[in-house]
Amino acid sequence: MATLIEMPKLSDTMTVGTLVNWLKKEGDPVANGDMIAEVETDKATMEVECFEDGILIKQYCTEGEEVPVGGAIAAIGEAGEAAPTIEAPAESASSDSSTAESTQPVAETSAPVEPVIETPAPAPSKPSTTPAVPSGDRVKASPLARKIAESKGIDLTQITGSGPNGRIVKADLEAIKEAVSASVSSTVQASDTKAPTPAAIESVTTLEALDIPVSNMRKSIAGALVASKTQAPHFYLQIEVDGAPLANLRKELNQRLADLPKEHGGIKFSVNDLTLKASAEAIKRVPAINRSWEGSSIKQHPNVDLAFGVAIDDGLVTPVIRSAENKSLRQVSTEAKSLIKKAREKKLAPNEMSGSTFTVTNLGMFGISDFYGIINPNNAAILSIGATIKRPIVNEKDEIVIGQTMKIGLSGDHRVIDGAVGAQYLLALKEILETPSLMLV
Repeated sequence: MATLIEMPKLSDTMTVGTLVNWLKKEGDPVANGDMIAEVETDKATMEVECFEDGILIKQYCTEGEEVPVGGAIAAIGEAGEAAPTIEAPAESASSDSSTAESTQPVAETSAPVEPVIETPAPAPSKPSTTPAVPSGDRVKASPLARKIAESKGIDLTQITGSGPNGRIVKADLEAIKEAVSASVSSTVQASDTKAPTPAAIESVTTLEALDIPVSNMRKSIAGALVASKTQAPHFYLQIEVDGAPLANLRKELNQRLADLPKEHGGIKFSVNDLTLKASAEAIKRVPAINRSWEGSSIKQHPNVDLAFGVAIDDGLVTPVIRSAENKSLRQVSTEAKSLIKKAREKKLAPNEMSGSTFTVTNLGMFGISDFYGIINPNNAAILSIGATIKRPIVNEKDEIVIGQTMKIGLSGDHRVIDGAVGAQYLLALKEILETPSLMLV
């Protein structure tokens, strides 16, 4: 008898998932432990494991479709066996009425995944050799294809979809991109003028009104931060740090280590690595900052489970370095780089993004000099690292010289800590950053 593979519950808040990619096709043999599909949750894209041996005899949903937790996505059986009949997914009802879908309330705790949306087709913006959708029809496209089209300024009404029922999928947009690249290449080769810059090759886009579907990750972020901002009374502190000692230490370490092979200890440190290590060291001096609000009690944590912000296409994730206070600079750097890579590939596991006790966010690489983050529930505070900027300063001899300053902000939860605790922490962090060798011992 055939076995149904259901949409798994991959996070505590997950109620639905979007099947973004099939890893096995109908008719493929599968074995216990094989990954058969990739599913987008409210936190990341994760693989679905098969626990049966046999043949994948039926796929019940296409790429881009939303399936509730526990809903069937595939059937595993023997060659030639008929697949069980299941009820049609609820998504088919919403696909006939975009108005009903857009007015449906969304619970903050559920963070639904992007559905396949059918919107009225806009008027074609430019002529195309591809048949246009007649006026009044609706454009069918997967969430991923729609997102790519919006970012690249591609008119979906000018594309014929190759997916089920003419739905536009990612492959259709990639085919358009390849055709444009080939056209540009031919034009460049036939011209005696200077080759166009990448900016000139990109499609010219203009400002336009868009109704962008909210991804499940963005809904999850919105719910958590609205709750944090409305429930936790934020207060804000800032301190200015001499960034030259940290910059000098980083330069010296990288000059010695960056060119060595990994097996001989080669590594390259970033400013983010150093500030993460320094922030964990400072918590050892002011452990009161490493607390959380528990409603009827305040919990002080025995270890620094250090979260840090990583920007990805769909929003922001905060992977966690466990027991960061006990790890060397090398260990913190290696683990941070590994987590950043997994975050950008959407391969973070739920336990790698939860249970933090303190968070660091860094916008210095974007040239932002000072800012304040929203506290990551249920932390007592979040640290905001700004860019190191050269500017005139007054030195110990009262001389005006060129210095390197770094502004660091702290947002604190006044239910858990007071301004004095936040100030003590920033002073401890300032001492470590201005004497960075302290974090190496």
